[in-house]
Amino acid sequence: MLSMARLVGVPLFLWLILVEADWWALGVLVFAGLSDWLDGKLARALNQTSRLGVVLDPAADRLYILATLVGLTIRDVIPLWLVLLLVAREFAILPIAPIIRRLGYASTLPVHFIGKAGTMCLLYAFPLLLLGDHDGGAATVAKVIGWSFAIWGTGLYWWAAVLYWTQTRQLVLAGRGSSPAPEPVPGAGPAREPDGRGVPRAEPPAGDQKGAETPR
Repeated sequence: MLSMARLVGVPLFLWLILVEADWWALGVLVFAGLSDWLDGKLARALNQTSRLGVVLDPAADRLYILATLVGLTIRDVIPLWLVLLLVAREFAILPIAPIIRRLGYASTLPVHFIGKAGTMCLLYAFPLLLLGDHDGGAATVAKVIGWSFAIWGTGLYWWAAVLYWTQTRQLVLAGRGSSPAPEPVPGAGPAREPDGRGVPRAEPPAGDQKGAETPR
């Protein structure tokens, strides 16, 4: 429910930015951030997780980033090159999911801490850049700090993409070197379910991070 509430807030957030109701837009963004934190907190505390929740959580983050990019670009708050750099990163990791599925793994790659850190930096950067679009000393400070977070976040975003592709390459090489699944032995325990190529189905190696199972 919290993830769905965050998704509903995306078009409202974009509209508030476009009509320059910046304080209301920041309020929606704060709600989105708090609900994201509360969503994960409750899921771990109550041990209530679902495949839909795993998909919605990073999807909501991406949509808020996309809505902010569109709104701030239209208002000339951020340059077009930053938008292209962030969108290109999303296209760079797009082929990973089908490759993982073709290898016979049951899920996608776990989220790296670096990817989560990059997302958080960007979610901090854009509200500060929005505040920096106004006049006054506080706006100037917000603009400087916002650009710092934007640069760090973009760098971490691309670093995470490189790590995802490195891990995918390792899985591809491991898949090429794997041997066919052995025949079940009478009296032995149940064999692991093979994939379409006769290779036992496995989970991708876990990262050193917590969070959803979709790369960010």
